Amino acid sequence: MGDLFKALSDRTRRAILDELIERDGQTLFELCGRLISRHGVSATRQAISQHLDVLESAGLVRTERSGRYKFHHIDTSPLREIGERWPQPTKESD
Repeated sequence: MGDLFKALSDRTRRAILDELIERDGQTLFELCGRLISRHGVSATRQAISQHLDVLESAGLVRTERSGRYKFHHIDTSPLREIGERWPQPTKESD
């Protein structure tokens, strides 16, 4: 779970997740363009690729290869696991 919190702690990685929520299945090139135009993130493709590796290690992003292209997909199941680990406490009746 530590990898998950580390992945979410970075603003650029959160922006990547926002972009994948809005439009899932993007290539690195597409993500870089959207991050620059929509979020003002001025990072290199190599830096964005490293951010994607962190997100993938945390289980928040999975990849799929199709020919020369590598598509990135969001996976929110690790976030659901957090909610299941610490559910809302129930109130006791008086």
